[in-house]
Amino acid sequence: MSNINGKVYAMNAITPMKPWKTWVVRAIFFTLGHVKSLQQDLINLSFIEFARWVVVPRQRFPYLGNGQVKEDLKYDYLLFFSNFNGTWNQYIDAFSAVLSNGLNLVWRWSEKFPGSVPVTLFKEYIARVQFDTDYYFTAYPHATANDLKSAHIVQASLDSLVQRAPNCTPEEFRSAYLNFVIQVQAHLGDTGEAPVIF
Repeated sequence: MSNINGKVYAMNAITPMKPWKTWVVRAIFFTLGHVKSLQQDLINLSFIEFARWVVVPRQRFPYLGNGQVKEDLKYDYLLFFSNFNGTWNQYIDAFSAVLSNGLNLVWRWSEKFPGSVPVTLFKEYIARVQFDTDYYFTAYPHATANDLKSAHIVQASLDSLVQRAPNCTPEEFRSAYLNFVIQVQAHLGDTGEAPVIF
């Protein structure tokens, strides 16, 4: 359970790739980084707080000298880091359902990747390549990404009401306040610990 902090779950996955495949993955990341429309499905998954891919070539692993044995690695490694809200199963299910083409485009170059569909094989693969996260930063551990978006909406609506209030008659303020409450009622979330799901 070290991966969970409040409502935020952290996931790290490390997969080996044959060195000649690294250039293909780098070209894919370059394209994804420069063509914003290709990122839209990922952005639309609002429970994802953070997601990052990193490629580490086998010769670029840290070597400190001073008695450390230099590693002779056969593979380059693809690292995936993410923070999200919800359970691990919900996260993997959503990735498989919404981003299967993108996941296949990136991870297919990793050894023994079964594809992101069917989801059962994909979950088994992720479980094998995932590592626990002992420490990670989250600015608002008791709030989801959607809680934060809602807080901005509530704050903007309140700021607007505050600006109008000094110039309102009591009847105008009553109407403005009622509009404010109607605008924000769907955005008044509940922060705190995530519910325990078995």
